[in-house]
Amino acid sequence: MKKNELILAIETSCDETAVAIVENGTKILANAVASQIESHKRFGGVVPEIASRHHVEQITLVIEEAMKEAAVTWQDIDAIAVTEGPGLVGALLIGVNAAKALAFAHDLPLINVHHIAGHIYANRLVEELAFPLVALVVSGGHTELIFMQEHGSYEVIGETRDDAAGEAYDKVARTLDLPYPGGPHIDRLAHQGGVTIDFPRAWLEPESYDFSFSGLKSAVINTLHNAKQRGEELKAEDVAASFQASVIDVLVEKTARAAEQYEANQVLVAGGVAANKGLRTALEKKFTQLERKLIIPPLSLCTDNAAMIAAAASIAYKKGRRADMALNGRPSLTLM
Repeated sequence: MKKNELILAIETSCDETAVAIVENGTKILANAVASQIESHKRFGGVVPEIASRHHVEQITLVIEEAMKEAAVTWQDIDAIAVTEGPGLVGALLIGVNAAKALAFAHDLPLINVHHIAGHIYANRLVEELAFPLVALVVSGGHTELIFMQEHGSYEVIGETRDDAAGEAYDKVARTLDLPYPGGPHIDRLAHQGGVTIDFPRAWLEPESYDFSFSGLKSAVINTLHNAKQRGEELKAEDVAASFQASVIDVLVEKTARAAEQYEANQVLVAGGVAANKGLRTALEKKFTQLERKLIIPPLSLCTDNAAMIAAAASIAYKKGRRADMALNGRPSLTLM
């Protein structure tokens, strides 16, 4: 009888210390996450040095928690996977060195995983992937459209030329005096307000799938500053709703156009901003009209976690890809 494949994965690319154990690339046995949001909230963003220190404090505890939750021993584990990049270099190094230590100590294969590939493969924990497909990745550091012909094959067909969508959300939230992280607060306010301000949509060249949110962010900030100078009071709810409408319009339209052009069997949504209720609703409405299959992970798999890294690693494991003890954190790693 064939043994089920168990992969233990580590994710420490930013401010979440995460360890998961996944069976056959699709079934989560454990998905432990230690969040650092409270530590970074007072600074209005992630402080790399603080993030690294928290990873050092938490990594062993989270590994033990995942092993206990999955009720497995080291003899049951088939491979160790870890996020190689992109991310904060100090944070990445904690995860990479922990993974190398575990692989060496237990004589297990080591698999390096790209963080964005992980976000994409979070969808495989929901439903089996059907190719060809288009993935929309939206997070604090990334906004990309990726075309996949098969497992492990990535073609970036669109990316942000300046601010990522999540970055724009956080900067606008800061201007509205909302707590960090700003995305959930903007989303909440947007549902309480109306689209009363015509903020710009950056469509770029007619055939481009690239994104640009820097101009929108500046337009929101300038609108708020100008209103303050004139003694006018703008409702934060309406500003949030108008800003979010602009972001969503561009994300949805470009994703829909890519899905049609590339004849995608599935459209995947990935990354922290995929937790945004307004974006989820707009995408569901659009792709229902287009009669194309849309997959959006549950909220717990949208933000950084290690189950998604294990899901991506399962494909690499089956293809025989392995890393060695020279593996290092690569903060600017590109998706190949």
